[in-house]
Amino acid sequence: MPLENQPGTAEKRTFTADPAGHRTMAAGASLYTAAERARRDSTVWTLVQGVLAPIQFIIFLVSLGMVLRYFGTGEGAFAADMSIIVKTLTLYTIMITGSIWEKVVFGKWLFAPAFFWEDVFSMLVLALHTAYLVMLLGGIGSVEARMGVALAGYGAYVINAGQFLWKLRVARLQGAGSPAESHGTLAVAS
Repeated sequence: MPLENQPGTAEKRTFTADPAGHRTMAAGASLYTAAERARRDSTVWTLVQGVLAPIQFIIFLVSLGMVLRYFGTGEGAFAADMSIIVKTLTLYTIMITGSIWEKVVFGKWLFAPAFFWEDVFSMLVLALHTAYLVMLLGGIGSVEARMGVALAGYGAYVINAGQFLWKLRVARLQGAGSPAESHGTLAVAS
């Protein structure tokens, strides 16, 4: 059932409530209002997200290779751990800057209707990466268990990255035009 339009916007946008009552964008609604698009295009945080997202993806690929090498050979646990730490720190960085971006563009730190489900999934990505760090720093579980949690985090990251790439495509199809349009949590994490 559609909800009222977002207060304070000149353009009308339709929102619906999901089963839990969270406001999300209705199917076919524009990803950005004209004001949001203008804020997105004028903030440095869009560029920051556009730069960090591919860097994080490259770090992910390198780290994934190191983790898979460990599972395949039993060697390189230290290098794999270091790569996962770098990936996790990059994830935290992109999540913090993505939250700032979301505040500037949508007026909310997280869970703006346009990126609600991407942000929800980003929280899962963050939780898994944080669980890995807790296991590593707390000496909890075996190396294999710790690396398994990292792989689960990486799987969630790939899904989350796909969500944001889809939103980037939607924004481009709606005529937005900027190459760094996605929320940028390709982290996920956003």
